Formats: sequence, C-alpha cells, structure tokens
Amino acid sequence: MMPKLNLWGQPLETCSLDPMTGFYRDGLCRTDEHDRGRHVVCALVTEEFLAFSQRQGNDLSTPIPGMFPGLKPGEYWCLCALRWLEAYRAGVAPKIRFAATDEAVLNYVTLEELKPFALDLN
Repeated sequence: MMPKLNLWGQPLETCSLDPMTGFYRDGLCRTDEHDRGRHVVCALVTEEFLAFSQRQGNDLSTPIPGMFPGLKPGEYWCLCALRWLEAYRAGVAPKIRFAATDEAVLNYVTLEELKPFALDLN
C-alpha cells in the first residue's frame, strides 16, 4: 500500500489523537474505497462550523457514549471533503493543517481555495 501524502506532497501527519479522529480512528485523515465521506481534511473546528454542521444534520458536538466524544471548538478533527466545501461556500469553513490533510481533498477543492485556510502555510 502506498503511503498517503499530504498537501505538501510529504507523508501524511497525524491530525489528532485526542480526540482520536480519522475514518479508521487512527489519528490520520486518510481515505480509501471504504470511506464514502472522504474524511481527508484536518480541521481546527470552530463554534461556527459546529453549528453549521449541526444545521446540515451532522451533530458533531453531542457525545455518543462509547462511540463518539463530541467535539469542542479548538479541537482537530478529520472532516469530509464535501462538508468542508459546503462550509467554505457558506462562509464558515474552519482552518486546516496542510501537513495532516490528505492530498485526496484536491479531487473536491482547489489548492487556491484551501490556501487562505492553512494553519501551516510555508
């Protein structure tokens, strides 16, 4: 299996281990054919984004005991590429870590659209 690359073209870095994120709950925003949502964007979630996501039918704030911790503003989480794009279009897209965002996001969003949101732009 080829190593996943980030938006810098380097090996994908960990997004978060606390809370444990990623489609595979391994801390990495990586994807494959099993991940229909394409959880590839390592985002620093905000109150505005969490409220937006809840309005879209995906409550990321409320914990589900034993399954999901519930997110708080200031935590990193692997977001679905299309949810990030929806938030971008609505003006509430969270900042992202390029080093921990899978380059697969470029199938949905351009690098130019992502750059203003980079927390680690070189």
